[in-house]
Amino acid sequence: MTQAFLLSFKLAALTALVLLALGVPLAYWLAFHDFRGRRLLEALLLLPLTLPPTVLGFYLLVLLAPDGALGRLGLRWAFTFPGIWLGSVIFSLPFALTAYKEAFRAIDPEVLDVVRTLGVGRVKRWRRVILPWVWPGLLSGTLLAFAHTLGEFGVVLLVGGNIPGETRVASIYIFDLVQSLDFASAHRAAAVFVALAFAMIYAVRSLEERWRSPTG
Repeated sequence: MTQAFLLSFKLAALTALVLLALGVPLAYWLAFHDFRGRRLLEALLLLPLTLPPTVLGFYLLVLLAPDGALGRLGLRWAFTFPGIWLGSVIFSLPFALTAYKEAFRAIDPEVLDVVRTLGVGRVKRWRRVILPWVWPGLLSGTLLAFAHTLGEFGVVLLVGGNIPGETRVASIYIFDLVQSLDFASAHRAAAVFVALAFAMIYAVRSLEERWRSPTG
């Protein structure tokens, strides 16, 4: 069980870090820029919200296979940890991106206009105005992405299979226990998930309340 949970934490942490690095500038751009094709781009980015995980996992498996489009480019990541990491990034992107974008949209545009009028540079504007305003929303989105990745099953199973120490994350480990009728062990592992989920949801809600509070 320990190995499976450590692998899940590793996957969730790496996914959350990548989403933070890529999602924040993308969300800022989408929040403050209007351009042709914006709705189409957002629809594509948010598509994993409505796709069954098995569908997304299947197409990623086809792409990452040795004879797939990405596999022929050298990304032969089917049934590997990098493969489930890529799948997790794509599948959790909508959760992080939506939270990040809402955080940026909460900024009063007039405040940014005044700051620009005063000649404050971009770096100082981000450090002194934008980040203090949006950091609870950014952290909330990152925690949501982490939690979502931690509990993912369908995409990980389709892309990575069930390889101990490589792709067998905690959700797949619990599935194996249930299949083998070891309900006592499955209960212990599932209870860990329940505790983690409660802690993270509580943290996210606390951050959202602070973010929306006028005095936060």
